[in-house]
Amino acid sequence: MPTCSEARSNLLSLLHGVEHFNTEVFPAKEALFASLAKGQAPGALFIACADSRINPNLITQTEPGDLFILRNIGNLVPAYGEMLGGVSSAIEYAVLGLGVSSIIVCGHSDCGAMKALLEPEKNGLDKMPTVRSWLRNAEAARAATLNTLRSEDAGPATVRCLAEQNVLLQLAHLRTHPAVAAGLARNTLFLQGWFYDIGTGEISVLDEQTRTSVPISGVIEKLQEQAEQETA
Repeated sequence: MPTCSEARSNLLSLLHGVEHFNTEVFPAKEALFASLAKGQAPGALFIACADSRINPNLITQTEPGDLFILRNIGNLVPAYGEMLGGVSSAIEYAVLGLGVSSIIVCGHSDCGAMKALLEPEKNGLDKMPTVRSWLRNAEAARAATLNTLRSEDAGPATVRCLAEQNVLLQLAHLRTHPAVAAGLARNTLFLQGWFYDIGTGEISVLDEQTRTSVPISGVIEKLQEQAEQETA
């Protein structure tokens, strides 16, 4: 736990950041913010972990207004009807209210939520009953991972495997949401799962059919080919 002095220093750092934004950053992008003041029209819903190391706009190189961002511990999406609340309403609003055309679920390396799933007691879940309950939405991913690796060792490879299995599970949960199901049926909505390696900066796409990771370059090439075929 931080000391009083450390807590004050952290708050001051945030306030200095706001001051810099007001005096330097905002004036340089005043036209952008003027347009955003009239409304939003993001192209994608980005579901990410609340981990402080993940910056959706940075890794996608997007500007404010481009992404509708939903963050929570473990980048989880409860199946429709399981936990109707903030996550379900954000998904419904993004698809029906804002008309996003893509939904990305992004997992990441060294995920604390995945570590806690693998070793609950070691990671203090006995003292965090709300977190323990929330992580039940990833329990099927844990079962799949341990069945594949047949190991309780929460090493980096196991954590990554679980993070990837979790993304695939949350994509399946997404498909149970009526707004998402309708968008998929109309072919106006794309779903994609990503894995972000914090240490290398590498992002790979998780293929739902093969349940393997695919380089971004290969996915871009495939999508470009599909677009060319549609316009030919």
